[in-house]
Amino acid sequence: MNSNSFLQIMFYVATLLLLAKPLGGYMANVYQNKPTFLTNLLAPLETFMYRLSGINREEEMRWTDYAISLLMFNLLGFVAVFVLQLAQADLPFNPQNLPNVSADSAFNTAVSFATNTNWQGYAGETTMSYFTQMFGLTVQNFVSAATGMAVLVALIRGFIRRNAESIGNFWVDLTRSTLYILMPLSLVLALFLVGQGVVQTFSASHTVTTVEMIGDTKEQVIAVGPAASQVAIKQLGTNGGGFFNVNSAHPLENPTPLSNFLEMLSILLIPAALCYTFGVMVGDTRQGWAILSAMTIVLVSLIFVEVPAEQGGNPNFASLNIDQIASDMQAGGNMEGKEARFGIANSALWAVATTAASNGSVNSMHDSFTPIGGMIPMWLMQLGEVIFGGVGCGLYGMVMFAIVAVFVSGLMIGRTPEYLGKKIEAFEMKMAAITILIPPLMVLGGTALAVMVAAGKSSVLNNGAHGFSEILYALSSAGNNNGSAFGGLSANTVFYNTLLGFAMLFSRFWLIVPVLAIAGSLASKKIVPVSSGTLPTHTPLFVVLLIGTVLMVGALTFVPALALGPVVEHLQMLNAK
Repeated sequence: MNSNSFLQIMFYVATLLLLAKPLGGYMANVYQNKPTFLTNLLAPLETFMYRLSGINREEEMRWTDYAISLLMFNLLGFVAVFVLQLAQADLPFNPQNLPNVSADSAFNTAVSFATNTNWQGYAGETTMSYFTQMFGLTVQNFVSAATGMAVLVALIRGFIRRNAESIGNFWVDLTRSTLYILMPLSLVLALFLVGQGVVQTFSASHTVTTVEMIGDTKEQVIAVGPAASQVAIKQLGTNGGGFFNVNSAHPLENPTPLSNFLEMLSILLIPAALCYTFGVMVGDTRQGWAILSAMTIVLVSLIFVEVPAEQGGNPNFASLNIDQIASDMQAGGNMEGKEARFGIANSALWAVATTAASNGSVNSMHDSFTPIGGMIPMWLMQLGEVIFGGVGCGLYGMVMFAIVAVFVSGLMIGRTPEYLGKKIEAFEMKMAAITILIPPLMVLGGTALAVMVAAGKSSVLNNGAHGFSEILYALSSAGNNNGSAFGGLSANTVFYNTLLGFAMLFSRFWLIVPVLAIAGSLASKKIVPVSSGTLPTHTPLFVVLLIGTVLMVGALTFVPALALGPVVEHLQMLNAK
């Protein structure tokens, strides 16, 4: 790794951490119903929305009511996106006259966007009309992100309330997350991106004359559309679904190094800031900093594995006299599948950031990475999307690991474990275990099924270890609500649309319900005073314990599968097989 790459990485991480406190403090005020600089502007609109919807903002919900409201709302969102795709040929804002989407692809896409996964088995610019992109996919980008944030806030209330039967109001949490946080940030980012050259228009695709012949013609169709508004929320909401097929590698979706930096920063911005929000709301900011420290340590460590893996390139090229050394004239290393305007460092950094979060957007093709370079993003997803993770869901996933960590430490000293003043008992451990075990079950079970049946194997472009990695990556992505892919898998088939669709559904909502159950259980308990036997959960020791718990689960669960894919492929590369 050269000094230029090192400085870019450090600038990115430093900027992210510097923004965490001010944004996190603002979000804490939003959820605690304290005045903010946007209150006078947005409060009348918020009140109007409640009146229009018949919502009593003062009414509290038990965790079961909260869960039912959440599930019904997301079910309606799924149905709306599904129907829009089946009827888009007859709807407005379709200048390319795109046909209706097939039922299996529509099912997969509706599930994908409702679950904040944004897995895309289709090419956006040639499949979805502007109407479907705006009123279906972009709307779900907002509300699926707000759903995750609402669940996190409900869990926080479980910790701070005592002897209570309620954990808040889902409709209020959803509205405030969208109105006060996601929409203002998206508006600002979209304006910046338009200034950098990201397209935002309702005009049809343009046919242009090229300088050189393309086959037997000198014409090329340039797809355009209302991209900037969707790109902004897809990054900020850790959704990831691109307007264009090649996502943020497309020059009209991510045209400059500055747009690349802003989009990449947006991926981890809200997940990082929510750690500080967590600390403020539980009354001890050290708790939030401890979790953020654990996330950052893992993230930075893996960045410094990923970048050298890509910068080192393929050692077999040396015998072919191919120069892979970085210089003023070339980026060097493994530039296959990467954009020249971003180079090695920004491509590898994005790959780590997008899979540390449950974002899934890409500015390079992960299928073309080196074996180790492809394994790091895959493993980050397999850790459960808790290294920053999605907005809301990443942090509540990490809190589940924190509950397991304090439980293990409690067993060591023979005391009932406590976390943030609440006893962690059998019910909480059972629910936490479900949230940790469901994603691996979806990933490994789905992968096993795909490699056993002809429909699963027929979509694989490559044979051997890399072909297995393509399947494992797809299930890791769907089973952890990420959405990125190894491009060598042709996933827009009935088999994969169905398999990945159910993996996304189970991994989203079978985690949300247990988390809400924990929130309800904790809210009903009294606060336990800190004693000499209480494990401090804001110290470096606990940070190490938390990291160890996350990595141990990830290692024990997925190392055998990884050994069959990227590890074998790396050994084959070293031996020129």
